[in-house]
Amino acid sequence: MAGLSASAFAATADAPGSGPLAGLAQAYVARIDGKTVWSQRATQKLAPASLTKVMTALLVLQAYEPRKLVTVSAGAAAATGTRLGIKAGERYAQEDLLLATLLVSANDACRALAEAHGGGLRQFVARMNRRAGELKLTRTRFENPCGHDAPGHHSTAQDLALLTEAALADPVFAQIVQRLDARIASVDGTRRFELRNGNALMGRHPDAIGVKSGYTPKAGKCLIALAERGGVRVLLVLLHAPDRWSGAHAALDRAFEHAARSRRP
Repeated sequence: MAGLSASAFAATADAPGSGPLAGLAQAYVARIDGKTVWSQRATQKLAPASLTKVMTALLVLQAYEPRKLVTVSAGAAAATGTRLGIKAGERYAQEDLLLATLLVSANDACRALAEAHGGGLRQFVARMNRRAGELKLTRTRFENPCGHDAPGHHSTAQDLALLTEAALADPVFAQIVQRLDARIASVDGTRRFELRNGNALMGRHPDAIGVKSGYTPKAGKCLIALAERGGVRVLLVLLHAPDRWSGAHAALDRAFEHAARSRRP
């Protein structure tokens, strides 16, 4: 996918409450084959909820050893919000923790991965922000690896589109986010978990192939959706969406219709 630019977003941005996707979300970006076709409040800083985990996964995949073992810390085991319920001292393969992080947004698995890859939580968050700078995510700042609401933890629809395109360039990430389910287990086999992709578009929209959903009280319902039809790829980022599933479903179809009309002679 092509890179983004501020001018490209500005040229296609809708006035709040107007445009073909009016009411879809407080902020959104819709891109077809790497080109922004619709956006609203694309550069507004908002809480990104678990869409944050796209950055966590991107960093983990830079030094990824799927079967390398991670020992769960007490801090990771005590993570709040959505979680698997893994326990301190248990060991899991990186691959299994990454599946749990991306498919079911498990904060305990996410934190265990971050601690294992960053030399500690603070160090990992510092790496997240350095990588954000490298990707020119100029309105993004992370305070934790999982997406918990926190002062100063924010991103934008534009930045999250950039981030997602960078992550999708990694085939492991792209393959995981389109899975419908997975089974994982602790190394000793005493704990087993069935994972079902929390992105409700998967298996419901016929063309959906990812990416990640999220929710916190501050962020509201958020979604990064990816779909492909007839060689056309649509990426949709929604922040604070009142009805993300039906809204995204309709927006993806509208984007494919737009692409088809654009290709007619």
